[in-house]
Amino acid sequence: MIYRKGLIAFMITILAGCSVAEEDEAASSPEQGVFERKNIAPDPADQSLEPRRAEQAYARIALNCINKQYPNKISHLMSSAADVAEPAKLTPVFYGCFDWHSAVHGNWLLTRLWGEDLVPEMDEEIAAALSANFTEEKIAGELAYFNGEDRNTFERPYGLAWFLQLTAELRDIAEDEGGKAEQAKAWLTRLAPLEAVIVGNIKDWLPKLAYPIRLGTHNQSAFAFGLFLDWAKRSGDTEMASLVRDKALAFHRKDINCPMAYEPSGEDFLSSCLMVADLMRRVMNESEYAGWLSEFLPEIPTDGSDDWLAVGIVNDPTDGKLVHLDGLNLSRAWALEGMASGLPVDDPRRASLLASSKLHGETGEKSVRTPYYSGGHWLASFATYWRTRRGIDRTGGKLAS
Repeated sequence: MIYRKGLIAFMITILAGCSVAEEDEAASSPEQGVFERKNIAPDPADQSLEPRRAEQAYARIALNCINKQYPNKISHLMSSAADVAEPAKLTPVFYGCFDWHSAVHGNWLLTRLWGEDLVPEMDEEIAAALSANFTEEKIAGELAYFNGEDRNTFERPYGLAWFLQLTAELRDIAEDEGGKAEQAKAWLTRLAPLEAVIVGNIKDWLPKLAYPIRLGTHNQSAFAFGLFLDWAKRSGDTEMASLVRDKALAFHRKDINCPMAYEPSGEDFLSSCLMVADLMRRVMNESEYAGWLSEFLPEIPTDGSDDWLAVGIVNDPTDGKLVHLDGLNLSRAWALEGMASGLPVDDPRRASLLASSKLHGETGEKSVRTPYYSGGHWLASFATYWRTRRGIDRTGGKLAS
C-alpha cells in the first residue's frame, strides 16, 4: 500500500511536468515569482475527459511564459557597465516569453480572453498573474528603461503597437460595468505613464518616416499602423489618428499591383501586401476601398475559392526563424478577414477572401500547440487575435456571414 501511494504521488508529479528535484528547487527559490515557477499541481483542464478548448490552451501557454525569463533574446542598448542586468531587472513587467514584444502580446492575450469571458474557469488565475505584473513598482522599472539614453527606438514599431493593443483592450473592458471593469481601470491607470512615453515616441517618429517599411517581420510599418489606429480610436487621440491616417494614405494610396507572387519570404510572419490592404480599409470608406483594392490586388478571385493563395510551409518547427511562417498563416487569416470587412456586403471578392482566411487560420492553428518553444511562446497570441476577430471588433468593420 505504501509503495502504491508513493507510485501515485510520483506519477502525479510527472504528469504535472515537474520532477521532484525541480519541485524542491522551485519551492526553495523565494526570489522567483510564483508565476515564474513551473506549475506543480496538474492543470484542472487535464482532469477532464474532454479535450482542452483552444482558448484554455492558449491562456495556459501565455500563463506559462509571460514570467518565464529564460531562454531570452533581448534587444538591449548598453551605455555603460551599469546597463548589464538580467531581463527581469531591465524590464520588470515584460521580460518573459523570450523577448519584450512577445511578453507584451502574451499579457494582451490573457487580457483579451479574461475580458471577453472566454475562459471563466481561469479568470482568477489570469487576474492574479496580470495583477502581479501590473504593479506600480514594476511599471516604474519599465518607464525607467524607456527613458534611458538612446532608447527612443526600442521595440519600434512592432512591440509598441502590441503595447497599445494591450491598453486598448483594457479600455474596452473598462467601458463595461462590474469587477472586471474596475480592475481594468486600475491597471490602465498604472500603465498610463508608460503609455504616454510610448505614444510620445511614436508621434515623434511618424513625421520623420519618409518611406513605408515593407518587410515581413517586426519592422513592418503597415501592421503597426493598423494597431496604432485601433488604439487611437479607442483612446480618443485624434492627433495620433491623423498622423497615422495621413502617413498611410501618403505611403499607399497610389500602390498598385502588389507582388503577391513574391510572398512569402522564408522568414516572414507578416504579409507585405495583405497588411497594407488591412491597413487601408481602416482609412477609406467602402466605395473608395473597393476601387483601391482592385488596383492593389487585381487577382483576388470572385468564385469563392480558397486555394488562390498558398499557405506558408514550415519544414522545421524547432527553428525560431522558419517557424515564422506559422505566424504568417495566422496573420494572413486576420488580414483577409479584415479586408472582407472593409468591402461592400455584395462585393464578389468577399467569398474568396473569407475562404482563404479560414484555410490560413485553421492551418496556422494546427501549429500553436506544438511542444516547441520557438513558436509556442508567441503563436497563441496570433491565433487569439484571429479567433476573436480583434482587428474587426468595435473598429467599424462589418463582416456579414
